[in-house]
Amino acid sequence: MTDLDLATTRRDITDALLTALERRHEVLDAIVEAENRAEAVDAVAVLLGKSKLGAEAILGMSLQQLTKDERRKNQAELDDLNNALTFTLAERPASSGDTLELRAFTGDDADLFKVRTEELKVAGDGSGSPAGDLSDEIAKATERVDNEDAVWLVAVEGGTKVGMVFGELVNGEVDVRIWIHPEHRKKGYGTAALRKSRSEMAADFPGVPMVVRAPTA
Repeated sequence: MTDLDLATTRRDITDALLTALERRHEVLDAIVEAENRAEAVDAVAVLLGKSKLGAEAILGMSLQQLTKDERRKNQAELDDLNNALTFTLAERPASSGDTLELRAFTGDDADLFKVRTEELKVAGDGSGSPAGDLSDEIAKATERVDNEDAVWLVAVEGGTKVGMVFGELVNGEVDVRIWIHPEHRKKGYGTAALRKSRSEMAADFPGVPMVVRAPTA
């Protein structure tokens, strides 16, 4: 998990816990009326306007966290995180990765890769060299994937292709790069793609260190 990933998650949980304590009577009513844990998580998330990750943390609270001392500690942590971050998962719900899916790149995704290449004007292999012919780029990528030297994934949200994840095996490390379509930026998809891609890359390149590049925009 990247530092941004960790900080964003911590702030989202801390913010949710503090809000839940301020509205504890409403939260308790929502939990009591729920049929099961999943329904309770959904109800709390909607009630407080928080992410499901934050709602899960609320349901897992211990009684010790209700004390004033613990609440002061939570507030101090939230203040520190607010100085370092500009958004919570609730403000960019896509960041949680709850609904984003990653699938293998195919020839049908050439349109998406074309947008990426026209914007960045560099090859898809992570070398930084100028982009070549689109069909040649895709053919070379397919060969690297077949040789298990690369993994190209498409990020999909509700049937819409919102970006790509590139994993290239270079000098014993996996260089992971994220690109988000310009029309879908500032919504949290970059963070979500990073979350999702870790398990994908670990499965395809077991035991190989990963070097993660920050999402584009």
